[in-house]
This record gives sequence, structure tokens and C-alpha cells, in this order.
Amino acid sequence: MSKKKLIIFIIAVIVVIAVGAVYFFSPKAEKEPESEKVSENNSEVIRSVYSLDTFIVNLADKDGKRFLRITMDLELKDESFAEEIDKRLSQIRDSILMILPTKRFEDINNVEGKIALRDEIIIKLNSFLKDVIITNIYFVEFVIQ
Repeated sequence: MSKKKLIIFIIAVIVVIAVGAVYFFSPKAEKEPESEKVSENNSEVIRSVYSLDTFIVNLADKDGKRFLRITMDLELKDESFAEEIDKRLSQIRDSILMILPTKRFEDINNVEGKIALRDEIIIKLNSFLKDVIITNIYFVEFVIQ
């Protein structure tokens, strides 16, 4: 074996070991529970989480080349609200689809923009969900390309 081939072989082994170490020692993502406990007024309240399908929309940038892929979970004040969400899912998705394409990259590319988007969606959904209260939205996936 030539010296050049030996060096390439050693580098390849080091790379494989490094990739294996990163994979082995990286924290494993766990599936989010369907409900989570929240401390409220020194008492424990269990909040239900309703997962929505992924949304893919074009952003309102001038060149129109960017899009947003977003997956979110709705945190409901009460688990019994999930049935109401099922009944009004089309209206919920429509409302979200009316909000997302109005955003520009500059509006949502930082934490403050994402928080503002979250708040806007919560306010809009709670405005027509009379018997349901959405307490929070969790962005499970948020990709701008």
C-alpha cells in the first residue's frame, strides 16, 4: 500500500469515528406527549396538544421565490376542546392560510417575528372558536427557503 493510500485510509477511519461519536452522543429527540403539565396558580393543570398538518406557503416577498414550511401544535385549555377543533379544522386551516402568505421573510426571520406570528394566529383562531380556548402554539417545524 502506498503512503498516499494509507493517509487517505486513516483520514476516512477518523471521519467515520467522528460521525459515529457525534451521532452516539447527540441528544435523542423524543416524541412530544399528547398532553403536558403546566403549573398554574400553584396547581397542576394538564393541557392537551392538537397537532396540525404541515403548511407550505409562498412568502409575500417582492421576488416571490421564498416559501415557508411550518408545522404547529395547538395547546388547548381543555382536552374536551379537541372534538370542536376536529369539527372546525377547515376553518382553522383556512384562517392560518390567510395569515401566513402575508408575511415577508423580514417579518418572521427572527424570534420577535415568530412570537408576533404566533400571537396573531392565536388571536385570530380564538376570535371565532367561541367554545375553545387556544392557550399557545408550538412551532414544531419552521423552515424558510
